[in-house]
Amino acid sequence: MKKYSSHCQIVVMKTGIYTGSVLLLLSFFSCGGGNKNTIEENRKDSLSKPINIDQIVGVATIEPKSHIVSLYAETGGIIKKIDHDINEDVKENEVIVELVSDVEQAQLEQAQSKLATQESMLASAQAQLTSVSVKMENAKVNFERNQNLIKSGGITQQVLDDSRFAYNSQHADQASSDANVKQQENKMKELQADINYNQKIVDRKKIKAPVNGKVLSMDVKVGNNVSTTQSICDFAPDGPLMAITEVDELFADKIQNGMSAYIRPQGKQDTLATGKIFLTSPYLRKKSLFSDDAANMEDRRVREVRVLLDEGAKTLIGSRVECVILLKTKQ
Repeated sequence: MKKYSSHCQIVVMKTGIYTGSVLLLLSFFSCGGGNKNTIEENRKDSLSKPINIDQIVGVATIEPKSHIVSLYAETGGIIKKIDHDINEDVKENEVIVELVSDVEQAQLEQAQSKLATQESMLASAQAQLTSVSVKMENAKVNFERNQNLIKSGGITQQVLDDSRFAYNSQHADQASSDANVKQQENKMKELQADINYNQKIVDRKKIKAPVNGKVLSMDVKVGNNVSTTQSICDFAPDGPLMAITEVDELFADKIQNGMSAYIRPQGKQDTLATGKIFLTSPYLRKKSLFSDDAANMEDRRVREVRVLLDEGAKTLIGSRVECVILLKTKQ
């Protein structure tokens, strides 16, 4: 009896284990089926409800609307003087940096002295022409008077011939004096051209501001020997600032001129300036802004966007900021 009872007990225990296992499996499959239905429902919901994007954020740099200009010397030489340094405002054609130009300046002064001498020679030739012209007019009047007198017998033929000769002689002298004046005038023009040429040679030794603006950086010092390929300084023309950013190709078709935008420091929410898009690139290209890694093989295309900032922008030229483009204007 004990053995039989013991055997039955073992069977019951095994039966209980099997029953529990079946119940556990049924519960597992029941739960799995429920999760699958939930995933399918969520997937349908996500497809039927598109994501609405109301703004695009990109990294941007700040530049003048007319861009930063690097100024170069037209000819090589040694820096003699820096007339305007960093952060100084300059007017159009004001000299920023001067190169040594002693030889060129001496040649200019020599040409100017020749011109002064030529001016005196021209004045002398013009005075001579005036004198000859007066004598010629007097000889003409005398000859015409003698022509009338010869008809009445008041003078002899010899007197008439002498007056004709005097008139013709003075007329020839006037033509010669007139030619001399024109020759001296042409010489003046040649010397003036020499002066202009030498002046340009001297001017090439001066780096001038192309327009009104501000000196951003000075890359040379007095005494440096510079070449035509070496940047002298960076120059910012006067005018409004702009933010240049790039928009990924996924959102490139959403950008339009006239959209509102603002800039803020990277990682912060403070608004530095507001503005509007005034230029969008007509094509997609490889990333160019901030792509410092030459080995970057990422094949993403971007669209360049430029935002004209409103007056009073609180940012420095060359700053790296975040540019937030508002796709939808808030009511």
